[in-house]
Amino acid sequence: MPRHRETSVPQSAGTASPYDVARWCAGNGWPVHPLAPGRKTPAANCPTCRDEPHRPQDCPCPSEGRWCHGFHAATTRPELLDAWWGKHPTLGVGVSCGPAGLLVLDIDAHCAEVPDRNRLLPGIPIHKSVNLAGLASGFDTLALLAALRGQRNPAEDDSTLRVRTPSGGLHIWYRAPDKGPRYRSSVGSSPKVALAWQVDIRATGGYIVTPATRTPAGTYSPVGPARLPALLPDWLAAELQRTGHSHLPQPTPVPALRRTPPRPARQRAHRLLEPLLAQVEACAAATEGTAFTEKLNRAAYTAGGLIASGHLTDSEARDLLTAAADTARPHRNRHSLAVIASALSAGASRPLHLKGRP
Repeated sequence: MPRHRETSVPQSAGTASPYDVARWCAGNGWPVHPLAPGRKTPAANCPTCRDEPHRPQDCPCPSEGRWCHGFHAATTRPELLDAWWGKHPTLGVGVSCGPAGLLVLDIDAHCAEVPDRNRLLPGIPIHKSVNLAGLASGFDTLALLAALRGQRNPAEDDSTLRVRTPSGGLHIWYRAPDKGPRYRSSVGSSPKVALAWQVDIRATGGYIVTPATRTPAGTYSPVGPARLPALLPDWLAAELQRTGHSHLPQPTPVPALRRTPPRPARQRAHRLLEPLLAQVEACAAATEGTAFTEKLNRAAYTAGGLIASGHLTDSEARDLLTAAADTARPHRNRHSLAVIASALSAGASRPLHLKGRP
């Protein structure tokens, strides 16, 4: 992709306005999209798009000056930056990593049960002689991976932009090689594609919250001297290739996944899915004891069957499921995405053929 002359993050990163940050990103050729005020999740779709689900590629909103479908609407167009952040200054800023040519290591520091040592670094057996006492977060697993490879810990790489998150995590920004492979996003707890436990990858199919974005929990703040992403180190590129990040999955060769289903089919699919989505959204009434994961899994499994039978598109189903999950558990985005991906895949093996399909 053609690159713009890079500019550094505003020097007053702690007080920079979202509009200034959006312009900085666009000046670097990084497409941006609005985040909900005070949150790290995309701003909601317009009412029309919520009532008439469709593929992000078919959405007329961006060309008409509106945002929709999260990172799918990301842009560098100055007139849209003015229309979005100029008129709605409290919106946050997200960068669509794939089109921006960025790969970001998202280190988590959540309190969670540490898995078996053979699941800490997928594909790398850790000998019993390695002392893992004190290992508790993604900071530790990334440091362990770097040590095993004899490389510098990326969390300490002061040559690239690093951003401290309000929850105590760290975003490490890198530039993917212009002529290299396309990388895909993943979560560190994924049983299929992961770099390290509690280390997520933000790349194609994902977005990253920008420096200076503010939430009630705090501000995303740059640390160290670097204010621009450095080139992805060769050893990390090799690790990402080893773990399957450098090969995007091919679309399932089912025509229904690539074209919008007929309106009657979509309507029947929505009638089946809506009660399940409503159960997920109802979990917002309490922070625990609502069987949120079970209900989200059931809805996504059903959606997978509807996708496989051609009643819904994949992107439409993911948008509906993600919106419901964000309503119920706005602070568990990564967990929700992992549940959705797994259940959609499982549901796709059992197509749902609804009566009356044209």
